[in-house]
Amino acid sequence: MEDFALFGILLVVLFALLGSGVWIGLSLLGVAMVAMVFFTTRPAGDAMATTIWGASSSWTLTALPLFIWMGEILFRTRLSEDMFRGLAPWVGRLPGRLLHTNVVGCAIFAAISGSSAATCATIGKITLPELKARGYPDALAVGTLAGSGTLGLLIPPSIILIVYGVAAEVSIAKLFIAGFLPGIMLAALFSGYVAAWALLNPGKVPQESARYTLREKLYASRHLIPAMLLIAVVLGSIYTGVATATESAALGVVGALVLSLAQGALTRRNFVEALMGATRLSCMIALILAGAQFLTLAMGFTGLPRHLAEWIDGLKLSPYMLIFALTLFYILLGCFLDGISMVVLTMAVLLPTVQTAGIDLIWFGIFVVMVVEMAQITPPVGFNLFVLQGMTGRQVTWVAVQALPLFALMCVAVALVTLFPQIVSFLPDQMMVRR
Repeated sequence: MEDFALFGILLVVLFALLGSGVWIGLSLLGVAMVAMVFFTTRPAGDAMATTIWGASSSWTLTALPLFIWMGEILFRTRLSEDMFRGLAPWVGRLPGRLLHTNVVGCAIFAAISGSSAATCATIGKITLPELKARGYPDALAVGTLAGSGTLGLLIPPSIILIVYGVAAEVSIAKLFIAGFLPGIMLAALFSGYVAAWALLNPGKVPQESARYTLREKLYASRHLIPAMLLIAVVLGSIYTGVATATESAALGVVGALVLSLAQGALTRRNFVEALMGATRLSCMIALILAGAQFLTLAMGFTGLPRHLAEWIDGLKLSPYMLIFALTLFYILLGCFLDGISMVVLTMAVLLPTVQTAGIDLIWFGIFVVMVVEMAQITPPVGFNLFVLQGMTGRQVTWVAVQALPLFALMCVAVALVTLFPQIVSFLPDQMMVRR
């Protein structure tokens, strides 16, 4: 009972700080300080200083600002416009036609962005006006974009996978490779939904206005070459073992700068805006991680994670029941917190429990990110919902309703990787064999 009382006190302190408008990183530091001062005998000051220094000086964390900067640079190029022009001729004969550009475009941009909101905004600024002008239903266009934008969290390079890798102390390169197949599977489920909807509602999808020969399709595909080359450089260098995640991030920044320069989008103003945008976001995440690391230390001294793990272990839940309970927990948490905050807040308590249950931490990282993806389209705190609200002028609730079928497909995807964990583990295992 003492552990539950302690947990309740810390939870009240956390929500009181968050509710009063204190930054998330500072709120975490405040909760950790309360835990250290009032519930342990360890001096809090020196512990906080050494923990924050250790968290902020991690070499692994270097990849984070580089990937964020790469995404900021690409956000200011014509990449999304070129991708639409390259994809449109290929999807025109599929059921659902140009609606597939939302899904495929988001999947491609996710592989060079790492951010869900950036993926949603970048692809949406081109596809939504085009689809509306051609008579496609707004509801499906917005719904598929909301769901497909979440692929930016899962398909590598993913910012949140870096955050999880640092928090759980697992290989970021393995996490990147592990996220590839689940991301492609999720994109395939989204495209399958679009095709099924179009077959059931044939009169609501405009007829194809132009026919393309194979030669014309191949010629239009030249617009996809820059994005595909950048993906090959970033992910190929990791998979082949040529570069670490941090080194591939540096290669990605150079590639993004070259691409921006080739398109004529690299101006002094754009360069400074991309650099400052990446700096602001990186500092915010670094502060959250520092607070989370100190909270992890404080939780360790209180013994709360160990006692919670022992309590859950005493319930004798099967791994499937544990995963089901965690899925519900994260879906509920996602209604109030953003993805990065969800990860850093819960790892200190959940990792001992997960390890006790014998769950692989690489697999668990992909599972967490897939469930966190759902938080991007669940009100009231769904970042993709806010992005699309700003782009369409619709209410957040309307956008959330249109994204509901995609949310259901994410639940299906979580069930699939739980029943068939090889979907996650296959490529990392192959990478280890190659080495």
